[in-house]
Amino acid sequence: MSAVSPRKLSEPVAAAAPSHAARRARRSVDPVVLTLLPIIVIAVIVGAVVNPVFLTTTNIIDNIITTSAVLGVLVIAESLILIGGYFDLSLEATVGFAPMLLAVLVSSAADAGLGLPFWAGLLITIPAVLLIGLANGLMIAKMKLNAFIVTLAMLILLQGLTIGLSGGQTFAMLPKAMTYLGDGVILGLPVQAWIFVLAFAAAYVFMKFTPTGRSIYAMGGNLEAARAAGIRTTRLTIGVVVAGSLLAALAGLMLTGRIASVTANQGSGMIFTVFAAAVIGGISLNGGRGNLIGAGLGVILLGIIQNILTLSNVPSFWINAAYGAIILAALLIGWVSTQRFPGGRAAA
Repeated sequence: MSAVSPRKLSEPVAAAAPSHAARRARRSVDPVVLTLLPIIVIAVIVGAVVNPVFLTTTNIIDNIITTSAVLGVLVIAESLILIGGYFDLSLEATVGFAPMLLAVLVSSAADAGLGLPFWAGLLITIPAVLLIGLANGLMIAKMKLNAFIVTLAMLILLQGLTIGLSGGQTFAMLPKAMTYLGDGVILGLPVQAWIFVLAFAAAYVFMKFTPTGRSIYAMGGNLEAARAAGIRTTRLTIGVVVAGSLLAALAGLMLTGRIASVTANQGSGMIFTVFAAAVIGGISLNGGRGNLIGAGLGVILLGIIQNILTLSNVPSFWINAAYGAIILAALLIGWVSTQRFPGGRAAA
């Protein structure tokens, strides 16, 4: 029997190399998601300590998930545009304009409306929203105008139109079909909770697994390279902006359903919270980076924080201050991670 070399006995056994599947799985996990999950867990623990009501099913479903649904749909709209390399400030104005136009069309004459059937009102409102997105998209993509100025001007225009349509009044006597998205229930859960979960799941699958979604990432990462690769960037930009307008209109109808009315200033100031959730969720303001799961977790985190502060009877202006602090913290964390791991696009 041959002797075993002492050197061979003393040599450490080499660790097995990770399989290709394991490496691929590790790369597919967004570090932002891994960062947000423990933060959300900590926030939940804090909420349970602050008020025992926090962990009740009613509070979690009705006051966190359902209440965050409107913001979530709007975050999806803005995230698609941000990933594509642009942004749209006018989305918050569409949240108010679309339901106000529909309310004026379908409300009775006694309530200062035109009294049209609900389906007829939709046939007018949807093309109007499409026209808003098309106008923004053409000016940004075709005419090469600055997205900030274009969408800021559209925001001001839509806010003026909303006040002009309503005469500054609130429409509260709305048909049942217009409030269903706010008070409807499916399988024991509010419709808005279903929309929140399914919308983020669908948006994530679309962006990650479809050619169009990958093209949006490519366009946001490097516009000239995307053009050189044969991507029709002008058409894609217009499509993304139009999709954002439609999603903003859906968010507006959801908000109208929840409060059972349309106000003249509906949606005002929401865009700041939208950017907060997107940035927290890892959506890059420079385009080409981030995913919708992270954005969804950002929305949930903001919903939890708002709920904790509300249960603690904290004044609303401190909630706004907390959002501002969270945005700054997210930007700083993103900057640090970009400096340490400079993959992808360079930091600005």
